[in-house]
Amino acid sequence: MHKVGFFRSIQLKFIIIYILLLLVAVQVIGSYFGTELASKLRNNHIETIDNRIDVLSIYLGEVFNKERTGEEGEPTLQEDVQGTIRDIETDSNWNVLVVNNQSSVLGTNDYTQEDDIGKKTFKEFIQKTLVVEDVQSDSFIDPETDNRMYVKAVPIMNESEDVLGVIYVESSLEKVYDQLESINVIFLRGSTLAILISAFIGILVARTITRPIKEMREQAQTMARGDFSQKVNVYGQDEIGQLAVTFNDLNDRLRLSYAKTEEETRKLNSVLENMSDGVIATDKTGAVTLMNEAAGKLIGQNPEDSQGKFLLDVLNLDEKVVDITDLQDSGTMIIDFSEDDSIFMIRANFSTVTDEEDEISGFITVISDVTEQEKLEQDRREFVSDVSHELRTPLTTMRSYIEALTDGAWENKEIAPKFLEVTQNETERMIRMVNDLLQLSRMDTKDYTLQRERTDFITYFHHIIDRFEMNIPERITLQRELPKERLYVLIDQDKITQVLDNIISNAIKYSPEGGKITLKVIRQKYQILVAIEDQGMGIAYDKLDKIFERFYRADKARTRKFGGTGLGLAISKELVEAHHGRIWAKSKEGKGTMILFTLPLIGKKRRVTR
Repeated sequence: MHKVGFFRSIQLKFIIIYILLLLVAVQVIGSYFGTELASKLRNNHIETIDNRIDVLSIYLGEVFNKERTGEEGEPTLQEDVQGTIRDIETDSNWNVLVVNNQSSVLGTNDYTQEDDIGKKTFKEFIQKTLVVEDVQSDSFIDPETDNRMYVKAVPIMNESEDVLGVIYVESSLEKVYDQLESINVIFLRGSTLAILISAFIGILVARTITRPIKEMREQAQTMARGDFSQKVNVYGQDEIGQLAVTFNDLNDRLRLSYAKTEEETRKLNSVLENMSDGVIATDKTGAVTLMNEAAGKLIGQNPEDSQGKFLLDVLNLDEKVVDITDLQDSGTMIIDFSEDDSIFMIRANFSTVTDEEDEISGFITVISDVTEQEKLEQDRREFVSDVSHELRTPLTTMRSYIEALTDGAWENKEIAPKFLEVTQNETERMIRMVNDLLQLSRMDTKDYTLQRERTDFITYFHHIIDRFEMNIPERITLQRELPKERLYVLIDQDKITQVLDNIISNAIKYSPEGGKITLKVIRQKYQILVAIEDQGMGIAYDKLDKIFERFYRADKARTRKFGGTGLGLAISKELVEAHHGRIWAKSKEGKGTMILFTLPLIGKKRRVTR
């Protein structure tokens, strides 16, 4: 923000307002003072003239009423009047003219008019006074001199109220107005000096007012930059001082609020950066304004490079969605980012951001990797399909044989027992399948407990092998490669027996005529390694991991021939991992398969490899 110049500052405005108020006050006072002074001076002047006329009127009245004998040496009326006028104190500010009731001039104080003594005068005021027999006065401007004049005519009466003469006075008012003008000049000079002094004082007063305001303005600019460390000075307890205190309190509150906002922002950024789900924010037009790292990794784009791009283009939705506002109705969408050699599915949840007027101001998109979920869903569908297929096959076989028996084959003593035997075998296979499924279900829900006990695995393994040797076909040989020492493990013997039965049974099923099955136990640092190897047809490398999946068979026809359910190795995997072990397979096509699993030794540090 640029600096405010003096001529645009509030300080100058305060000074101007202060001077204007002072000028208005001086103007009002001057106008009132001038008017009153002019009236007062004029009235005083007129009052002075009137007082002199009153005194002169008394003396002249005596002169006019004086009885005259006519003796020689006695002064005439004219001489008495002229002498009386000269005796009365007068000055050059007024002119006196005394006339008798015949309008003849009897005396004057104006030496320039002494020649008019004895002559008649026809002045309007004198004639009017003689007629109306009353005092006449007026003010006017002399057309010859442009002077303002005051005139007054006073009748001289006898005891009978008869007019004997008139005293006529003319007085110039110019001295009064000259005096008033001089006083106005003095007042103007004093007012100008007062205005200059007041302007200087106004500047000082304005600075005291604007200084804290200026400091608060500078502090506000500092606060706008995010710096809340400074405070404004408090110069008093007046309104501006209280404003400064309030401003400092606001600064503290904003500092706390800003710190809290910064903390929340850092938390939000930390959450966004550490979220496994991706977050994309856009404006109301669909342009990307924010994208976290997780979103960038999921869609394979740099978050910084994605700023400003259209959301539909970023998520490859330009063919599915035409208008960005359609996302509001879609809610959730599965987006396929799969390539030819890999499957990659993303779920996008769309939500809108609205302002105070419920207008859409932007969109928030949360994306997550649902590839595994989709795979699990696919596996679930395949599992249901496999279960249906595995159950349908024996049921179809049983139905066919039962229909044949119903149609009369039960009477054939040679065929009927075979049909019943097949039906019984298929029933037992379905029972085993259902039992295996129930066992897997309990394992999935952890609805089972292991009855572990300390066991010498070598002795225990010998018993398992002995049991198989009693029932093994003569065409297959079991070869033992077991150490002489005692190796103690903590196992549930029933569960591990089930594991070994599944693995050895599979080895026997897939072994050729004259084949050999090798059974090994190798002691390692913290665990034992059990390996069972046959000489069967082997398994392709890319299918080794799949043999532990449910219902997977490397050779489905051969498995069904031996009554397999396709769940044995899946159950074995769950049971071995429940004992903190690991199971896997090695194989080469045409050379046989080796199934290996580990179990931790007692008293040794367990090392679980997942």
